Amino acid sequence: MAIYSLKNNLLTIQVNSFGAELCCIRDNFCAAEYLWNGDARYWKRFAPVLFPIVGNVKNKQYTYKDKTYTLPQHGFARDMEFTLVSQTENEIWFELRDTAETRAVYPFAFSLKIGYRLTARCVETMWEVKNLGDETMHFSIGGHPGFFCPEPKKRQTDYYFSFDTAKDLIYDKLDASGLVASDDNVLPLNGSLLPITEGMFDGDALIFEHHQAHRVSILRMDYTPYITVEFDAPLFGLWSPAGKNAPFVCIEPWYGRADRADFDGTLAEREWGNSLAAGEVFTTSYRIYV
Repeated sequence: MAIYSLKNNLLTIQVNSFGAELCCIRDNFCAAEYLWNGDARYWKRFAPVLFPIVGNVKNKQYTYKDKTYTLPQHGFARDMEFTLVSQTENEIWFELRDTAETRAVYPFAFSLKIGYRLTARCVETMWEVKNLGDETMHFSIGGHPGFFCPEPKKRQTDYYFSFDTAKDLIYDKLDASGLVASDDNVLPLNGSLLPITEGMFDGDALIFEHHQAHRVSILRMDYTPYITVEFDAPLFGLWSPAGKNAPFVCIEPWYGRADRADFDGTLAEREWGNSLAAGEVFTTSYRIYV
């Protein structure tokens, strides 16, 4: 495990080779920390990458070619050591390849590359998934970055979300097992604004499907943007630990999500899953502006 840094005249970022996880976004002038600090009293992570699943498979198990495999929530990549592939002044890349350990729970040969690019006040997270095997590979991938609430109070309920839409948002809820159990819930917006209210996350993450928004900001009390996350993903989640009024919230771009509580299909039949033929490559990215 090692920590690597990128720095320009405005920001410094740090990345941990364990999980290839972004673990710091710091302003060079005022020393403000934008990324959550991993305080285990609330949540021990910073900005994990979720692979090869996002959320939970039903009963922590899935079926592929008539064999049953067990996977924990959000998969295994966030808890594995990555190899440094390259580093330049403003960009860094890491890679994880399948091992005997991963094939015991996920029977595919793969390469997962995670990169970060620092440009002015933008941090871009880049993903490349390659199928190294000779059969179709099924996977999901997602981001889970946590962001401090703005100073001075760092209380969620003092701030707002803003979206690149004025339409009311439709979201899914999770049950106690982390499975989708309720959909078509309506989240009314005031223009494009949504106050962060007490108890908003007591039912776990809010899950938004079908490309309803592609830019989400946390606004200060004066309605100016503090953090903006921009993405092309078809789904995103909003989350903070239930019942803790934690001083951070997560804005999460996803290519996949948890199973429904009544799902009874195979890995290939999971909703919002992605597939790669032998040798194919999936690439995407999302951007954080501070």
